[in-house]
Amino acid sequence: MSSTLRPASATEAVKRPGRWLALSVLVLAVLLVAVDATVLGLATPYISEDLSPSGNQLLWIGDVYSFVIAGLLVSMGSLGDRIGRKKILLIGATAFGAVSVLNAYATSPELLIVARALLGVAGATLMPATLALIRNIFHDPRERSLAIGIWGATASAGMAIGPIMGGFLLEHFWWGSVFLINLPVMAVLVLVGAKMLPESRNPRPGPWDMASVVLSLVGMIGVVYAIKEAASHGFAWGTLAAGLLGAAALYGFVRRQFTLPAPLLDVRLFRNRGFSGAVLADLLTILGMAGLVFFLSQYLQLVQGRRPLEAGLAELPAAVGAVAAGLIAGTAARRFSVRSVVSGGLAAVGLALGTLSFLDQSTGYPLLGAALLVVGIGAGFAFTVTADVILASVPKEQAGAASAVSETAYELGAALGIALLGSIVTGVYRGFPAPPGTPESAHESLGGAVEVAAGLPPATAQQLLDSARNSFVDGLTMAAGIGAAVLLAASVAAWFLLRGARLESGGEPVEAGEWENAGESADGREAERSGASVGSGSVKSAGDVKCGAE
Repeated sequence: MSSTLRPASATEAVKRPGRWLALSVLVLAVLLVAVDATVLGLATPYISEDLSPSGNQLLWIGDVYSFVIAGLLVSMGSLGDRIGRKKILLIGATAFGAVSVLNAYATSPELLIVARALLGVAGATLMPATLALIRNIFHDPRERSLAIGIWGATASAGMAIGPIMGGFLLEHFWWGSVFLINLPVMAVLVLVGAKMLPESRNPRPGPWDMASVVLSLVGMIGVVYAIKEAASHGFAWGTLAAGLLGAAALYGFVRRQFTLPAPLLDVRLFRNRGFSGAVLADLLTILGMAGLVFFLSQYLQLVQGRRPLEAGLAELPAAVGAVAAGLIAGTAARRFSVRSVVSGGLAAVGLALGTLSFLDQSTGYPLLGAALLVVGIGAGFAFTVTADVILASVPKEQAGAASAVSETAYELGAALGIALLGSIVTGVYRGFPAPPGTPESAHESLGGAVEVAAGLPPATAQQLLDSARNSFVDGLTMAAGIGAAVLLAASVAAWFLLRGARLESGGEPVEAGEWENAGESADGREAERSGASVGSGSVKSAGDVKCGAE
């Protein structure tokens, strides 16, 4: 074996301290999105009381953000590759903060659904840009694994900070205040990021194909909407039409990408088994978890009677486990194997969800806290390693689009999880026996039952609440069992699909001035070093990329 590492001057370019300062700015964007996602669950009972949404509207409030962001992630990731990832990140962060104000002051369920959808448009610009910039800033594979681990750990920390901060705000202010916490984070991100982040783009991007953008958006929203409606209300002609329209649009999108000289997404990436396996693992993992997590805050508050801040603290073990696992996931994957770490993580999450299928109204916190800790550890290992595999499988020039695929799988899984598992919880809940004369709103959501009970005589109110809570827990445990089965199946699939995949282990050579203009090398040498030829669609497995050896 002969080393191909460059002299000390090149190494110093890779090791310059500025890359970690840039990472600290990027993780603010992750924090922004994670906090927003988690505070909504705590605010749901207050939104139900103030805006009186139907059960279906409540689900839309929860998942329309994921629908829109899933439909636009690939388009926005590709746009960032073309116009500059720093530019689209700063534009998106500014829009995210502005639309958060609209969410905070929504006066009806319909307006809140629209505001959440607009937040999805802004959010679609953030996550792909952060991962793509990490791919272009960190050339050394081990440092990149650590950077991705920190990126994922920050998302988990945001998931912990969100409920705690949200719980404090909900105890002292109105529910809209949970959206306003985005503003200071956004301000710091924009002001500091404008100075600290290097610009990064594809040197030969080609045009941004609007037809592909429309096909992607229509396809994703159509398919997810059809699944949601079918799960909630059964098959109907409108549901079938939406599903067929979405499927046709996605088929047209894929066909169009094969014909474009500069596609919005190089669909040939999916021929790489490691890339496809990592994407599928992400989708199934979050699908199995999302529906349960969405309703867990309601269980803690409306079933067990915890205050919002206490409920936020109760969910802390999941974030702590994810932070710890994310920071060591890259090292573990190199010591053992990618498939061992990912499959093991998914199996751990599945088993933990299985224990939650035995919840009842009086389940003690030790069992719940231990299960959440295991969920966090397993998810931290799986998500960090799959993100690393996805980024290492593509050349830097396609980092935005590849990151968007990873995030699309995550958001699509979240939308499907809330739609499918959430619909199971709602469907089981609606069947509870209520005292005669109980308004229909009590059957729409548990928050509605609590509101109705407040106006009833004590004995009748207690009868209504006991019945509603029992039914809600029955739905929650059924969803947990199905989620556990999905996660265990994902673990088996990852074991086979990720066979032979491994993370890069050496240092990538880099020119002295390359960090400042990452991704702008026009001579194609960086693409060759990444194991792919730009535009060819021939992408090697992460395990096939040899860095500094042979």
